[in-house]
Amino acid sequence: MYLYQENERYFAQIADDIRDIGEAELTELGAREIVADYRGLHFSADKATLYRINYGARLITRVLAPLVAFEVRNVKVLYARARYIKWTDFLSTAQTFAVYSHVSDSQINHSQHAALSVKDAIADWFRKGFRMRPDVDNKNPDVWFNLYIRKDQAVISVDTSGGSLHRRGYRKAVLAAPMQETTAAAIIRLSGWDGSVPLYDPMCGSGTLLTEALMHYCHMPAGIFRKKFGFECMPDFDAGIWQTVKTESDAQIRELPEGLIGGSDLAAGAIAAAGVNLNNIRHGDRVALKVSDFRDIKNLENSAVVVNPPYGIRIGADSDLKRFYGKFGDFLKQRAKGSTAYIYFGDRAFIKNVGLKTSWKRPLKAGGLDGRLAKFELH
Repeated sequence: MYLYQENERYFAQIADDIRDIGEAELTELGAREIVADYRGLHFSADKATLYRINYGARLITRVLAPLVAFEVRNVKVLYARARYIKWTDFLSTAQTFAVYSHVSDSQINHSQHAALSVKDAIADWFRKGFRMRPDVDNKNPDVWFNLYIRKDQAVISVDTSGGSLHRRGYRKAVLAAPMQETTAAAIIRLSGWDGSVPLYDPMCGSGTLLTEALMHYCHMPAGIFRKKFGFECMPDFDAGIWQTVKTESDAQIRELPEGLIGGSDLAAGAIAAAGVNLNNIRHGDRVALKVSDFRDIKNLENSAVVVNPPYGIRIGADSDLKRFYGKFGDFLKQRAKGSTAYIYFGDRAFIKNVGLKTSWKRPLKAGGLDGRLAKFELH
């Protein structure tokens, strides 16, 4: 019996700066006994809840099911302990697999070397029993395994998500440096937007914020486009429970009213990409899109404005960015009265250039940027 079968404990990987709202989301999806860790959230769940979290969660990256835990001080012990696992419980010789790892504060101090030891153990286990082995595919394997070692304590887990959950599957057209889906979902959640006022993104790019807003309002499961999940490879997978969870989740999807969500962008290519991505989603054709400079928008009053402005690569020097943010602040003051704006700043130094008082500022890392999400109430 594996660890997760004994105690029904799992681990959700999530960005540190959104662990609080991630914990709230896990609770809403039925998780119990949630405990924060510096790299994520431990929680308890039955099978239905595990499946529901993987299918519906918008903020977490992966859910790991621990198989074994043990003390390890060198790769020989790591290899030997990995050979004890019955790997046919999770994959066959016809399938592919990958191992990703994280090592810290341990005598084993090289993550790739540690992962390779587990890969070798899996391959040799199959060779001994079947005289053949499954292939490794580090990009799109049938089964993902995780190795985590900290202070010489190792945990080998199976990835129940089957790859990062931020890859929703709706993004068919991509522009340079798009916002990650989980970050966009965090912005929508932090905004508190519930559909009581229209939501608009005046620099929508390829439409990630708009798409996550649509899925949020329509109660659409974040994993609705995923073709497979890692939990389907687990030895105790229950197809009946999974079908029930999926059916119940899909039944909660509601329609998007016309005119509730809209966006624009100066670049025609961006609007074309946003249209392609939104048209992959139910009700996506109800999101109003147009090619427009934000300065040409006549009225954004009494709305929720969410925006991820372009960074220096698309704007130019810092002096240009300062003027850009200043003009955007003027636009909000003049044409967005009664609205609330949520602006993501890849560089927090430019917050002051908007010329508006923030209601709050929150750290939100994205794409390697130590960014800030700022709220502005436009009275």
